[in-house]
Amino acid sequence: MNLPDQAQQALEAFTAAGSWEQRARLLMLWGEKLEPLAECERNNLNRVHGCESQVWLVGTLSNGHWHFRATSDARLIRGLLAVLLARVNGLSIAELGALDLPDWFNQLGLARQLSPSRSNGLNAVLMKMRELAL
Repeated sequence: MNLPDQAQQALEAFTAAGSWEQRARLLMLWGEKLEPLAECERNNLNRVHGCESQVWLVGTLSNGHWHFRATSDARLIRGLLAVLLARVNGLSIAELGALDLPDWFNQLGLARQLSPSRSNGLNAVLMKMRELAL
């Protein structure tokens, strides 16, 4: 599967980072680039349940391809959301369903630093995306 342009940029940036500290700084920078959610979008309907931090997700479908926006109250989670969105935005429903989330974070060199609760939270975000896509 071809990577969207933003995902390719993320992959290049994170694989060039030599240490966890550099990757953590990159995550913070990527998190600052998230498209903002309006206050009215931060509601219970858009809340992702299964995350320890508060996470909100909205998605729109255009010409068969999904575009998601998300945010969190936690800086590191915003960064993780940003690289997740870089990977999924522009995908079709079928591509979204076939996405291997652990493989993506492994490619970025982030998998070992993801605690079980963060991994579960990111999986909850992906599940919510798939629910919206249906």
